[in-house]
Amino acid sequence: MQVTTHSKDFSTTAQVTPEDLHEAVKLGFRSIICNRPDHEGGTDQPTSAAIQAEAKRLGLEFAYLPVQPDAINDRDVLDFGQLLDSLPAPVLAFCRTGNRSTRLNQKASACTRTKVPLGVPDITVDILVIGAGSAGIGIVASLLKRVPDLRITLIEPNEQHYYQPAWTLVGGGAYDVRKTVRPMSQVIPRGATWIKAAVVEVLPDSKRLKLSNGQSVAYQNLIVCPGLRLAWEKIEGLEEYLGKHGVTSNYRYDLCAYTWQLVQGLRRGKALFSQPSMPIKCAGAPQKALYLSCDHWQKSGVLQNVDVEFNLAGATLFGVAAFVPPLMKYIDKYQAQLVFGSNLVKVDGPGKTAWFESRDEYGTLSRHAKRFDMLHVVPPQVAPDFIRLSPLADAAGWCEVDPGTLQHSRYPEVFALGDICSTSNAKTAAAARKQIVVVAENLLAVRRHQPMPLCYDGYGSCPLTVEKGKVVLAEFGYGGKLLPSFPLDPTVARRAAWLLKARFLPWFYWNGMLKGREWLTSLSRPE
Repeated sequence: MQVTTHSKDFSTTAQVTPEDLHEAVKLGFRSIICNRPDHEGGTDQPTSAAIQAEAKRLGLEFAYLPVQPDAINDRDVLDFGQLLDSLPAPVLAFCRTGNRSTRLNQKASACTRTKVPLGVPDITVDILVIGAGSAGIGIVASLLKRVPDLRITLIEPNEQHYYQPAWTLVGGGAYDVRKTVRPMSQVIPRGATWIKAAVVEVLPDSKRLKLSNGQSVAYQNLIVCPGLRLAWEKIEGLEEYLGKHGVTSNYRYDLCAYTWQLVQGLRRGKALFSQPSMPIKCAGAPQKALYLSCDHWQKSGVLQNVDVEFNLAGATLFGVAAFVPPLMKYIDKYQAQLVFGSNLVKVDGPGKTAWFESRDEYGTLSRHAKRFDMLHVVPPQVAPDFIRLSPLADAAGWCEVDPGTLQHSRYPEVFALGDICSTSNAKTAAAARKQIVVVAENLLAVRRHQPMPLCYDGYGSCPLTVEKGKVVLAEFGYGGKLLPSFPLDPTVARRAAWLLKARFLPWFYWNGMLKGREWLTSLSRPE
């Protein structure tokens, strides 16, 4: 029995058997809640009566609150909350996988925390946008360019807005980190209403959200673009040591300058770079950190003294085959060792040791300890819980949309774009730039009861900074199809592409994309 602890008083697990209750007693639980309807899994599923009888024999309190997987309603949440209030703690709740019980607990906790009366929206809006990252600000600006009198409300808890694509340059000593941040109030498009709060729960069946400030917001149309969440906690010990002991990451504003500090200071020793399982934002960013670091060490004359190793959880250097040969030339140039199928799972900063897990050809999992002087970490990345545990999510937790129209597969009034989408494109700002046009045009068409006019081709761009001053400009769409914007061989590293990455794109981001200017965004129309 694998138990997930949510608090000292509440935990969840997958389907239990009467025999599992003996372990539950040993773990100190005093109450059991069954959220799985009887006979949901056929004859192999123990009945609630059988589990209750064994619980009673062992002195455990038992409650049966059956809930359908995709049909948790307000009554279920209220009943679950009342059980948590009345049953002796700690409580262990279970269903088939534990997800239903987790969602019930989160919803009950949200109602208690925000004191929002269920079923009573405080605000009603026309278009509601979740998230004020590049996708959120861009879509609001583009919609208001098309229809200036649209009533759009934006939900975003953060006070700062970041240009994240430049953090790799910061980590390579090629950009000022202070230029990557601006106050959120300066980038919110004029004409939009900003609610500074976090989303607690999405209720698409009743077309509303619950917010951390206690408000409940109803909408006609919803645009989902909160980005993804960096799951630092999935690597044991990592959060404690980030920013010290040689442990860094270009995936955070307050750490990318530390990367450059480490690169400059390292004259000999072991440099480890990691890349987790996909999807992640900017799939090329983990190796960009390696290339820029190695370029500095080579130009400083110390590369021969630095043992460089790139541990990738996947089986290939880059997901689009056309770009692998030119990238491998740089891997060879920098004498970096590639270790495929190697996933970072634990870090000991003071001990200068990182542990990686891998499987052999027979599927046997093993763990390997590796010493380091510098460790650049890319964390696992997941959908935010309020999407992952909502009816909007697909099986992997991402917002489920049609890959062409970006309209939700089951809720036609909902669209999504950016990193949260279930689409197979690369999660980059460049992808969001083209998705903005698709969502703006298609959403307005739906509001006019007209056919949706545009189809997203999966475009994404990853400017691979293979050295300071040269970039391989990888542009591609669904299925790895090359989609270059310029009539040049996209697999060749160029100075012009570096100038595009380091100078033009940051300027265009602040002055173009966030202002609703849609340059180089031509798209196909559905057949």
